[in-house]
Amino acid sequence: MIVHLLVSAGRGPRECAWALARILPRLEADAARQQLTTQRVETVPGDRPGTHRSVLLRISGAGSGAFAESWSGTLCWQAPSPYRTGAGRKNWYVTARPCQVDTLRTTFRETDVDIVACRTGGPGGQHRNKASTAVRATHRPSGTVVVVDTERQFGLNRRIALDLLRQRLDEGDEVAGRAVTAARRRLHDELVRGDPVRVFTPAPRSSTR
Repeated sequence: MIVHLLVSAGRGPRECAWALARILPRLEADAARQQLTTQRVETVPGDRPGTHRSVLLRISGAGSGAFAESWSGTLCWQAPSPYRTGAGRKNWYVTARPCQVDTLRTTFRETDVDIVACRTGGPGGQHRNKASTAVRATHRPSGTVVVVDTERQFGLNRRIALDLLRQRLDEGDEVAGRAVTAARRRLHDELVRGDPVRVFTPAPRSSTR
């Protein structure tokens, strides 16, 4: 099973991008302990070296869906700001949300199309009506229907109808793809400060004698 998890600093200050870069290895280590594979598919860097505004993770393996859900929500990194000396705030928030990345492309097969000869009315259509040269084409998997009666020959109308179905399905796939992209962008604005599902602090430094 493969899922995608978007980890984002939202519109927070640069400390949130800094916090994301420190939380991310904890998430990846947790996935590794559960025999899951992670891959950073897309990374948007922050304005400071070593920081990330957002990272899109691809998580694969048995239980990847439950793992992504267990990390879903607000994550908090508790540490003083490395950029503003003396700043009182020590809680820096990021959000993690499962998201859809791709949409399935519709595979067009002529065997999935029902072609029916029909008659249509209208000026200049009398000859075509008598011969039933118009075509009603239905793409069964999607339910898309087109009717073509522009030509006097059934074969020509059939070819036009098939081409028109392909075009309609391609347009539908493009609309679905844009909707997925827009939904992923909206996730960046869903960062809720407070009530984190996980809280992290820097690892304690080991003392040397």
